[in-house]
Amino acid sequence: MIKICFTISLLIVVAVTNTYGQRMKQPREVIEAYQVVTEFQRLFAQDLDFDRAYEATFTKDPARRRAIAIAESEIGGVSADTADGATLISIHKSQMQLFFLLLPLANPVGAAEHALFFPPEIRMIFDRKRPTGPEQLPSYAAQLKQDAERLRAHLHHLVEQQTSIVERLREFKEGDLLKKMEPPNEIVKPLTAYARGNVLRAEDEYYQLGHYIVFRENGEMRIVGIRLFWRMF
Repeated sequence: MIKICFTISLLIVVAVTNTYGQRMKQPREVIEAYQVVTEFQRLFAQDLDFDRAYEATFTKDPARRRAIAIAESEIGGVSADTADGATLISIHKSQMQLFFLLLPLANPVGAAEHALFFPPEIRMIFDRKRPTGPEQLPSYAAQLKQDAERLRAHLHHLVEQQTSIVERLREFKEGDLLKKMEPPNEIVKPLTAYARGNVLRAEDEYYQLGHYIVFRENGEMRIVGIRLFWRMF
């Protein structure tokens, strides 16, 4: 009787182990999707350079980059249909760069820390008016790029002066960027009908891994969007 019970228990353990292993075995495409997201986070965590991480991991197709910029830049009622693609992509990159550089400064403790993190010249960046017409987009793109450089310089200055900022940066990188994304215990299946602008066709298959949208382009998995629910632009 004891031997029979032991045998049954052993079979149950083997069955559970096999089921778990099957659930963890993801299609090659899914593994590659997680790899490109991990690479984006690894590169970005090094020096918080969004442009560098973007160029290494995002779509290479100019039309798709332009569509992403239109869908994600949120430039209000300005018609971007005839705007220069390079200008729109620059706006998108700068807005994302500003967003990520701001995250380590989010939720300052007390009025003194708030004033230190956000002096008037930095607050002015986020109070800047958006363009009201397509003709203003080139100057807006140039201004955003300068704003991103100014915020980066401000953050570097704070790092040199404030140990609390060093800790904030460490927590941001380790908690949000360097924390390895693992596939779930079930097979990750592709989705269709991506709803953000004209980035993908309705029938195109893509994967949503956390905040990241990943799509196979010319045989490679590439990022086509980062969905951030706490958008500020």
